[in-house]
Amino acid sequence: MSSGQQARAQAAAITPGRQSPVPEAAPADRLRALFGSHRLSPGQRRIAQYMIDHLTEAAFLSITDLAERVGVSQPSVTRFATSLGYTGFPALREALQPIALSAVAGAQETREQIRHNELQAAVDAEIANLESLRRVFADTDRVLDLGRELARSMPLTVLGLRISVSLAEYFAYAARRIHPDVRLVTRGGSVAYDALLQSREAGGTWVLAYAMPRHANETLAALRAARSTGLRVALITDLTLGPLVDEADVSLTAGTGSRLVFDSYSAPGVLSAAVLQAMADADPERTQSRLEGYEQVAEQHDFFLED
Repeated sequence: MSSGQQARAQAAAITPGRQSPVPEAAPADRLRALFGSHRLSPGQRRIAQYMIDHLTEAAFLSITDLAERVGVSQPSVTRFATSLGYTGFPALREALQPIALSAVAGAQETREQIRHNELQAAVDAEIANLESLRRVFADTDRVLDLGRELARSMPLTVLGLRISVSLAEYFAYAARRIHPDVRLVTRGGSVAYDALLQSREAGGTWVLAYAMPRHANETLAALRAARSTGLRVALITDLTLGPLVDEADVSLTAGTGSRLVFDSYSAPGVLSAAVLQAMADADPERTQSRLEGYEQVAEQHDFFLED
């Protein structure tokens, strides 16, 4: 289907009076469905949220006025419209105007209600991601096998660049409690290559990498560098296909929440904890010894508040 056909199909889907297999949703919900069906950048989500919050006004603004009110450039508004499949902002505005008119004619949601519902929708989306992950866990062999492999890798390298740094840091922090040599890589380019090469020369066999949206070119380069050193690659990502997955020996998929300005990572976080559990179970004696040793150090140096 061409971009023009996609735009017309989307316009038909959100225009009042068109036949639909489900009852017509509230205007704000129809916008959420339109915007939520595409992968938008954080900047584009700001535009989308402004249009949801100010639908009856935004659907009749010029591109100049809309850009000024959102605080973005005019080209950013144009890219937002084309990312939804429209030829430009005028085509998107034309599709949104009937929805705005229906909002004026009917009972309108207040801005507070719209924001409240948007936050609830973000939670609902994460629940759906967790339900999907739960179905994946019906067969635990892949996670258990990966846990055994990572537990045996000495050292074990954990890689996360850009937005994926936080997930990599969480995994590495916890893995150090049960694994004697965990190396964290959070910078790309030649720095990542040096770290990966040193890990391989020290006897490491695996790197666990995170790749969350927006997927970075430097992550792909790091995965290729890891393979060139002889390391095997385990990948935790939201993707099922693509060049990042192609570079991985093992890939585990967990969806990200994309209903807010920035993605949320409930499912990747649970998946990470499951891989850590599999590592712990792979060598229970080492796990117990290291955890007990850490607790002794934590008590000796008063790391934590008393519960």
